[in-house]
Amino acid sequence: MTKTAFIAIVGCPNVGKSSILNRLLGQKIAIVSDKPQTTRTKIMGVLTEGDTQLVFTDTPGFHRPRTKLGEKMVQAVSDSVSGVDACLFVVEPEGELRPAELELIEKFKKLKMPVILAINKVDTLPDKEVLMARILELSKTYDFEAVVPVSALRGINMDELLGEMKKLAEESVFFFPEDTLTDQPERVIAAEIIREKLLRNLDREIPHGVAVSIEKMRERDDSDIMDIEAVIYCEKDSHKGIIIGKNGAMLKRISTRAREDMEKFFQCHINLRCWVKVKEGWRNREGLIHNFGLD
Repeated sequence: MTKTAFIAIVGCPNVGKSSILNRLLGQKIAIVSDKPQTTRTKIMGVLTEGDTQLVFTDTPGFHRPRTKLGEKMVQAVSDSVSGVDACLFVVEPEGELRPAELELIEKFKKLKMPVILAINKVDTLPDKEVLMARILELSKTYDFEAVVPVSALRGINMDELLGEMKKLAEESVFFFPEDTLTDQPERVIAAEIIREKLLRNLDREIPHGVAVSIEKMRERDDSDIMDIEAVIYCEKDSHKGIIIGKNGAMLKRISTRAREDMEKFFQCHINLRCWVKVKEGWRNREGLIHNFGLD
């Protein structure tokens, strides 16, 4: 008999939720950066090992929204928590619990949700006594199924974390073919790869005001080459100039690094062309949010 579990990965922005998902799957399907709110929509990842299938939902960071896009991101988290078998709650190894984290814990209590607590980035702690105090402190806030200190970056205790999640799986047919990795269409993955490079190469508020639309994605019949055409949308003319850079240098750097990642993921040569256009205030415009697939 096979077993399955649907698990939402939740937590505040920039705690490493997407990094944990990528490490568990052994494949990068969710973009990562040091910018908060990197993940904008729910991303599903599927891990099938032996008789067990775990279906993960990587969610946007739970935060106080300031735009309509932010409201939709927070709603995505709430929807995910109420629609799964269990949650993986990711926190940092130091500091006070944030109001958003306390709000998530209240949601767990209301739903009587099975929750595994992952304390990420433990490789950054020079004093392990701090970690023990953190575990004791957090264990008082909720009756977690397990508390696992991990480092997604270094791969520390990831097997232990996976083992705890497998314990939550119950007898069921597999909901996805065993070779399924994600529900994300190839166009979405290509767009997210470009957006990751924007996040990693641009400073301040500009990355949060960009969206990427894949206008063309087609494999050539006579060669191992895929042609991809993308439009990067930003909110201001001044941002457009920064994204393009002097003599196009920034856009070239972003495009080159995105192309390299795409070739690794799609296992073929990529011919990538990118343009930059302005859509003022798109994060507060329902129609544009919908057009970009962010609702």
